[in-house]
This record gives sequence, structure tokens and C-alpha cells, in this order.
Amino acid sequence: MRDISSIFEYWLKNAVEDLDLINELELMKKNPKLIEDAFYRELEFGTGGLRGVIGVGTNRMNIYVIRKASQGLANYLNKIYKNPSIAVSYDSRIKSDLFARTASEVFAANGIKVYIYSELMPTPNLSYAVRYFNCSAGIMVTASHNPSKYNGYKVYGNDGCQITNVVANDILSEIEKINPFIDVKTCQFSMALRNGFIEYIRDDVFDSFIERVSKESVIYDDEINRNVKIVYSPLNGTGLKPVTQILKRNGFNNVLVVEEQERPDGLFPTCPYPNPEIKEAMNLGVKRAFKVNADLFIATDPDCDRVGTAVFDSNLNDYVLITGNQMGVLLLDYICSQRTKHNQMPDNPIAIKTIVTTDMAFEIAKKYHVTIKEVLTGFKYIGEQILYLEKDGKEGSYIFGFEESYGYLSGTYVRDKDAVDGSFLIAEMFAYYKTRGISLLDRLEELYKEFGYYSNYLNSYAFEGSSGFNKMRLIMDKFRSNSINYEDKIKEIIDYQKGVGDLPKSNVIKIIFENGSSIVARPSGTEPKLKIYFSFKSKSIEENEKSYNKFLQLIEKEIQ
Repeated sequence: MRDISSIFEYWLKNAVEDLDLINELELMKKNPKLIEDAFYRELEFGTGGLRGVIGVGTNRMNIYVIRKASQGLANYLNKIYKNPSIAVSYDSRIKSDLFARTASEVFAANGIKVYIYSELMPTPNLSYAVRYFNCSAGIMVTASHNPSKYNGYKVYGNDGCQITNVVANDILSEIEKINPFIDVKTCQFSMALRNGFIEYIRDDVFDSFIERVSKESVIYDDEINRNVKIVYSPLNGTGLKPVTQILKRNGFNNVLVVEEQERPDGLFPTCPYPNPEIKEAMNLGVKRAFKVNADLFIATDPDCDRVGTAVFDSNLNDYVLITGNQMGVLLLDYICSQRTKHNQMPDNPIAIKTIVTTDMAFEIAKKYHVTIKEVLTGFKYIGEQILYLEKDGKEGSYIFGFEESYGYLSGTYVRDKDAVDGSFLIAEMFAYYKTRGISLLDRLEELYKEFGYYSNYLNSYAFEGSSGFNKMRLIMDKFRSNSINYEDKIKEIIDYQKGVGDLPKSNVIKIIFENGSSIVARPSGTEPKLKIYFSFKSKSIEENEKSYNKFLQLIEKEIQ
């Protein structure tokens, strides 16, 4: 039984370096509920690293939790490597720069060479730096698309991919041994910078990243009018510099930035939930696009690994948001068609998608004789598959990877989703079709007519605190035990926790119905949320919508 009161008193006595934390501890003294929520568990470390609310406590993101994780990671690296090194980057979130410097001080004090960006930089640039400097590992301080109260700490392996299960468990075993107030080695950032244990990453590394992303073009010698009007928003995150530069570098000079969301701001004042998957986060950019009569609106999340898109629909006289699944199949088809047309398709081409991403990808892949590899949810599993291809000498077979949550990657230069690459390819694809009098919505409709109407829906349900954690577990048990009375006949229930094929075990349930519909349920690995994915295929979007509403009513009744 965890003695929350004793742990709180220990922190009260020892957490004396950060004034924000000291004040928060004092305020907690008379509120047992706040104490319980902040100390009822250790912030969970897994394949996504750490992610949590900023504040004091073992279940929060603060300098002591960062130090503990970094010391554990340092111990792991020093066991595995003779002279380890690590790349560090951070986004625009509250305390991101502090957490990045704090971690760097721990690594340097443990004799690990640190390469850190001198300014905030996207997640794909972190992955690129790991590979560029042949580092043993990397960390990215970010909570991706979460609300402003969150921050996080992603850990990357020496291939530039987020760590997967085995490595995460090995690092966790080291972290669990650490007392953050006693067992952590640290030093002054400025001193480590002077003695060479910390080194700022040069500008030419960023330039080489932009150059490398530019090579992902699949235009070849085709005609294309790049003078399309693009409105772009970094949603107050890291995307401004790399996205505008990749577009400019490739001739897209008619780009306007949403002013209110241009500069880094961890409070995200105009988009409290800075996720391009969410309509509200896109509203300001869509208004700007309307005002300037833009052809295309693109937005990237704070760490610039997800990209969302809106295009104008003349029939509706409005901008239409394109979902992650829709953009994924558009890009897959575009890349395949262009590579095939110009004889640039590799032998035995491979595309990779996650298990909750649209099955329409199989139809498109079949047309172009491309093999689809399916992996668990999380782009790290796509990156892992690229590593396997690399080890087999087949890296060139990889042509595209995507997930329904707006993550895309067309090259192997990084091993995580890349919204710089995504923004560039979307702009190029848009311009390619516009030059030929076709909109992206037109092209999507053509694909639906060819392969059938696929619709995918995602519903997320928040369950905060210890009671919420237990409720999510009970709901997953309901799905697992098949105690929900569905109207449709079930064809198969796949429990990924038991292990499926060569996939690692994961707390995911997939229910496949005889009519081809499916439901997938899984707790988020990075947020206190239960995610439920619905998939339908029929002769029309309207028919899919009816099916979705029927299933949604049933499921929401069961999980209340």
C-alpha cells in the first residue's frame, strides 16, 4: 500500500529548488484530495516516455521527475554503450526549455555527451539529430497535442525511433531505483557547455534536414503550378521555421501565417486543445483562409509531428476538414501513382499503417502491388518496421507510413511521423491536382467510387485520477468479456493483450462484425483517456453515418 502522506511530507521537506513547486506544496497541505491526485502513483514511464500535468508530485511533470527519469536513462545508456551520447530538443510548452536543460545537466554529469538545439525544434528534427550525430539516444520534451497544462518526455533509441516495449522496460527498471533527491548526478548547464559535455546543434544540421525532406518530392518532371495560396498555422508551436522554409525551398512562396498562432506560446491562447484533429483548433486558420480566399489551410501541432488540412468546397461555399484517414489514403495513392508513372517504384514496395487506421489502404495498395504491413497504434511501431527493413537491406522498399491521428512519413531519414514532410507533400499533391483541374475532394470522391465508401470515427472519453484509471480498466473488461449486447453479429474478437502474430502484447480489443464493421477500444498511452474507433464500409457516407450513430448510442450507454 502506497503511503501517500509520508511521500508528501518527504517532498515538502526536500523539493526546495523550484519556487512554483514550493508554493504548490504549501497550498496542498489542507487539501487531501490534491495530495492524493499528485502522489497516488509514479508518473507512468512507457514507450511514450512520460506525459502528465505540470506541477508538484510523483504523478506530475516537474524537475525532480525529469531528473529521476534522466538519471535512470543515463544509467541504462552507460551500461549499454562505452561512450554514449544523446540529442535533446523541446517544444513551446510551459517549462519545456527548463526540462530540456535539467535533463541535459543530468546526462552531462553522468559523462554523456549532449547535443541540444539552441531553440525550440520539432520532434522530427530530434529524430533527425539522433541519426545525424549517431547518438545512443534522444529525448524530446513535449506533450504533443495535449492541453497547455501538460508536458512530457519522449525517449528515442539510437535509430531515431521512439523506444519500444523491451527497451522501455529496461529503462524503467533503472528509473525505479532512483531517489530524485539523493541519487541524481547533476551539474551547471553553462559549465557543461564550456567543457564540451553539452554542445549546441549547428544551423547546418537544420539546413540538411530541410534539404533531405525536399528529396521526398514525387513530382519528378511533371508540370505543377506552385503559386497556390496557402494559409499555415503552427498553433503556437515549433512548426513555423521548418514548415515555412520547406515550402519556400520548394517554390511555394504564396504562404500566409495565422498571426495569432505564429509565435511559440505554451498557453495556446486561441486553441486550448492544440490538436489539428480537433475542429476548434482549426477554426481561426479557416477564418483566415476565408478572409484571404486561400486554396489550402495547413496546421501543425505544437511539436510539429501531426498535420491537419482544410480545403475549399465550392459546392458548400465553405472549407472542409480532411481527416487523417482521408489524407493518408490520398497521399498513399498520390505517392504510388507518381512512383509508378515515373518508374520510381522500388522492388517489393511496402507501406505501413496502424491497426486503427482505415482498411481502405489495403485496397489502394493492392492496385499498385504494394504490401501493407499493419502494426500496433503508435508511430514508433512504424519506425520499428523501417529499422527491420534497414537491417535486412530493404530500407528502399519503404514508400509510406501513416496513422489515423494525422501522422505521415514518406522517407526513412527520421523514424517518427513528420509534419514538415507531411505539410510539404500535401502542398505538392494539392498543387499537382489543382494544375489538372482536380480538387483533393474530387480525388477523394474518385477513390471512394473505385474502392467503396470507408468511414472512420474516433471518440475519446476522459477518465481523470485514480478512480478514472480504475473505471477505464472495468470498461476494457466489458469489451474483453463480450458482455455488451450488439445488434450486429460478431465475426471475431481480437484481444491484442494475448498477442497477435508477431505484434507485441497490448491492451487493445478489436471487435469485427459479420457486415465488415469494426470497433477498436484501447486506453491512451499518453493521456487519461479511453479511445474507441469505429470503422464502416458501405455504398455511401450517409449509410456509414447511420451505422455509426447506432453503435455510438449503444457503446455510450455501456460506458457511462
